[in-house]
Amino acid sequence: MKAVIFAGGLGTRLSEETQARPKPMVEIGGRPILWHIMKIYGHYGIHDFVICLGHLGHMIKEFFANYHLHTSNVCFDFAKGTTTYLSSDAEPWRVTLVDTGADTMTGGRLKRARPFLDDETFMLTYGDGVADIDLNALLAHHRASGKQVTITAVRPPGRFGVLKLDADGAVTDFREKPDDEMGWINGGFFVLEPKAIDAVEGDHSLWEQAPLRQLTTGGQVTAYRHAGFWQPMDTLRDKRRLEELHASGRAPWEVWKRPARKGA
Repeated sequence: MKAVIFAGGLGTRLSEETQARPKPMVEIGGRPILWHIMKIYGHYGIHDFVICLGHLGHMIKEFFANYHLHTSNVCFDFAKGTTTYLSSDAEPWRVTLVDTGADTMTGGRLKRARPFLDDETFMLTYGDGVADIDLNALLAHHRASGKQVTITAVRPPGRFGVLKLDADGAVTDFREKPDDEMGWINGGFFVLEPKAIDAVEGDHSLWEQAPLRQLTTGGQVTAYRHAGFWQPMDTLRDKRRLEELHASGRAPWEVWKRPARKGA
């Protein structure tokens, strides 16, 4: 099974980081968040990736072009003109990098990636969010539904404290806003049948708008509720939170540090 990752957006709300590099290359614990996302999939036996490039996409190409070198012990024999990799910690990934246009919307990126997909069920997510989602359970839900699209529904992290005031404006209570007061939102981590891409018209199409509405109206969309950890990296505040969790050694999304799971 393949996993498609959107990695072409501008990341304007994280401009302090994304002026010099694409958002998926912003690092958490010294590794790009894109790497963290791929490690989640790899934990479930998904090692075949199609990455949709756009803004500063050449930097993602350069990262993977040098990945084997950077994760290996290597011997350069200049007399013989040879390079020998002695050992490597590189993952068994197959990575297809597709230039999908600097200004292309998410639906258009997916449509441009279609020639690189097999005619079978595949997964799809964004290059800026992590979760401790059980991908085996997600796939089982999708297959049981018989629909073309499964969306992972998550509860957004509560960002603001809640004040209770009396008639005179005195604060009578204060508490952090519970996550469950926000309802369910699209958390990425989709499962799709190839036919779902037919709903995308072209480069201008946002996957989250007209295509998903059309598929929903046609009864082809189901939701898998994920009540566990989910965190996008939209702002510097989000990045700091992810950094703190990683540094603590208890980052919930780092599922690859647990015993390996059978492939989805």
